[in-house]
Amino acid sequence: MSDGGEGVRPPANPSELSKPSAPAPAPASAPRPGAREDAGAGAVGGIRTGTAAGRRVVLATVLGSSMALLDSTVVNVALPRIGRDLDADLAALQWTVNGYMLTLAGLILLGGALGDRYGRRKVFVVGVVWFSLASLLCGLAPTTEVLIGARVLQGVGGALLTPGSLALIQASFHPDDRAKAVGIWSGLGGVGAAIGPFVGGWLVDGAGWRWVFLLNVPLAALCAPVALRHVPESRDPHPHGRFDVLGATLGAAALALVTYALIDGLLLVGAAGIVVGVVFVLVERRRPDPLLPPSIFASRLFTTVNVVTLCVYAAFGGFFFLAALQLQVVVGWSALGAGTALLPTTVLMLLLSGRSGALATRIGPRVPLTVGPLLCAVGMLLMLRVTEGSAYVPDVLPALVVLGLGMVVLVAPLTSAVLASVETGRAGLASGINNAAARAAGLVAVAALPLLTGMGPDSYRLPQEFAGAFRTAMLICAGLLTAGAVIAWTTVRAPAADVGPEPVGARPECKVYCGVTSPPLEAAYDGRDAASRGRGTAGHGSPGTS
Repeated sequence: MSDGGEGVRPPANPSELSKPSAPAPAPASAPRPGAREDAGAGAVGGIRTGTAAGRRVVLATVLGSSMALLDSTVVNVALPRIGRDLDADLAALQWTVNGYMLTLAGLILLGGALGDRYGRRKVFVVGVVWFSLASLLCGLAPTTEVLIGARVLQGVGGALLTPGSLALIQASFHPDDRAKAVGIWSGLGGVGAAIGPFVGGWLVDGAGWRWVFLLNVPLAALCAPVALRHVPESRDPHPHGRFDVLGATLGAAALALVTYALIDGLLLVGAAGIVVGVVFVLVERRRPDPLLPPSIFASRLFTTVNVVTLCVYAAFGGFFFLAALQLQVVVGWSALGAGTALLPTTVLMLLLSGRSGALATRIGPRVPLTVGPLLCAVGMLLMLRVTEGSAYVPDVLPALVVLGLGMVVLVAPLTSAVLASVETGRAGLASGINNAAARAAGLVAVAALPLLTGMGPDSYRLPQEFAGAFRTAMLICAGLLTAGAVIAWTTVRAPAADVGPEPVGARPECKVYCGVTSPPLEAAYDGRDAASRGRGTAGHGSPGTS
C-alpha cells in the first residue's frame, strides 16, 4: 500500500489476513521442523474460535494485556494517597507515572523484535512474569525511590508482553477466525479499560493503594501457566539483521534526559537530551537495520498524522494525570469517586468507536482528525468549571461527555490513517511508531505541565494553588488539541478514490476494537510484517515493531 494509494483502512489488519486464498502460503509463524506442539493448543495458525483451545489462547492474551492496561488506568487515581503515605512531593508523583511510560515507550519496538526472533509466547510469558515481579516490588515499596525504580522495571515488562498479546492471536488462529478472535480480545480489553478507574478507586479507598499493583500478581499467576500450556509457540521464520540495541538505548536515554530536565527544571540536562536525540537520528540514518527506519517518514500522511498524534496525546496524557488529582485534591472526592467520574470517556469509546471508524472510511480522515480534537478541546475548556464544591452532573459530566465524544470521533480514524499511509508490509512498524509517539507525548506532557503552570513540590496538597495551576493546564491542553486540529485540516489529504467501500464497523474486529486501545499497542502487529521488512521492504529492514 502506498501513501494515498488505497483507502483508509481499519485500525487492525487481521481482517485482510483472514481472507482465504488458494493456494494458501505457509504462515510465517509456522513451527520449525520437528518443533513440539502442545496437544491442547492445536497447530500454529489453525486454532478455531469456538474451541476450548481458542478460548484458552484468548484468555491468556487478554489476561496479559489487561495487566498493562489496568496499570495505566488505575495508577493516576492512586497518586494522592501514594503521595500522602510516602510523603512524596509532586516530582515523585510525576516519576511514578513517567518511570513506567519511559521504558515502555523506549523499548516497545525492541520487545516486538525479541518476540519475532526468540518466540512470541516465550517473550510474552517472560514479560508477564517480569511485570508481576515489578508490580510486587511496587506494592511493597517502602519509599518513593523504590517505587519509581519498580515502575521503571514494570515498563520493561510491559514492553515485552504488550506487543506479543495480539501477535499471538494472529499467529495462533486459523486465517478465517483471526478477525473474530481479535474482536473477542478487543471487546474484553475494552471492558477492562472501562472498569479500570473504578477498580483503582475501590482498591485505594478499601485495601489501600498498594493493591493497585499487587492485583497484577494473581493475574500473572493465572496467565503464565495458561500461556505455557495452551498457546502454541510462533516466531518469524526469516529473521533478518541484528537488534538495534544502540538505537533503543539512545532513544530511551533522550526521553529520560528531557523528562528529567522538565520535572526538575535543569536546562543543561535538557540540552543533553536534545543532543542525544540528534545522535539517535544520525545513528538510525546510518544503520542497515534501524529500529526507526527514516524511510517510513517519506510518507507525508504518516508524518503528518504522527505530528497530530503528538499534539492530541500530549493533551490526553496531561489531562488524565491532572484530572484525577483535581477531583480529589480540589473537589474533595474520594479515589473511588474520582475513578468512577472518569468512566464516561472510556464507555463512549467502547460503544461508539466502530461507528466512528465506519464514518471515517466513507469520508476520509481529514474531517474526523479536525473535528475530534476540537471537541476534545471544548471538553477541556468545560473542565475550567470544575472546582471546589462542584457537583458531578452539572459540572463534571458535561466536560467528560464532550471529551469522550471527541475521542470517539478522533481515535479510530487516526489509527486508520496511520495504517493507510504505508504499505501493508509495514503496518506493524507504523502502528508501533505511532504508539511510541503517543506514549512519548504523554510522558513529556506529565513532565512539562507542572513546570509550565508553576506548580511547586507541594501544590497537590494545597487545593487553591492546585486549582489555579489546573486551569492553566487545561488551557494549554486545549491549545495543543486546537493545534492538532489545524495541522490535520491543513495537511491531511485523502482523495475520494482512496476511500474504501467497506466500512470499518462492518468488520468483526472493529465493533469495539478500533477506538478502545487506539493507537493500538498491538494493532496490526503480525510477525509477517517483521519478516517482510527483514526481506527488504521499502529498502529498510527493521528488527521490531509493536
